[in-house]
Amino acid sequence: MEVLLKEDIKGLGYKNDLVKVRPGYGRNFLIPRGLAVMATDSNRKLISENVKQAAHKAEKLKKDAEGIAEKIGTAVLEIKAKVGESGKIFGAITALQISDALKDKGFTVDRKKIGFKGEVKEVGEYTAVLDLHKEVKKEVKFKVVAS
Repeated sequence: MEVLLKEDIKGLGYKNDLVKVRPGYGRNFLIPRGLAVMATDSNRKLISENVKQAAHKAEKLKKDAEGIAEKIGTAVLEIKAKVGESGKIFGAITALQISDALKDKGFTVDRKKIGFKGEVKEVGEYTAVLDLHKEVKKEVKFKVVAS
């Protein structure tokens, strides 16, 4: 089953993408929640027209995302966490903590756009991936320190 996405969905695609999904997932989850529409000819024409009209707006969003990525540069964030004797964190570092640390540095990044390479459960240096735009991804290094 092919559907046209109305919003960005992590792991599936971006807004206005044509994606192939299992019929149950499309009919019972995506379409009822307003996240996608059936990929009929009329919907495809409507989406393509909307994409054409929003092309310059999308270009501005891409430039803004590139600007944010450039400003972040090689900044290293410092995340404080409670740590046990063995160096393990009580709990784990979340995207919300990374988002707050970026906000403290003056950057606004939605926590849903932040991903990790593996779990962060010990003191040390790690990398987070910021999905700023469909074509702009930025890796940010952060250090987990004992508080």
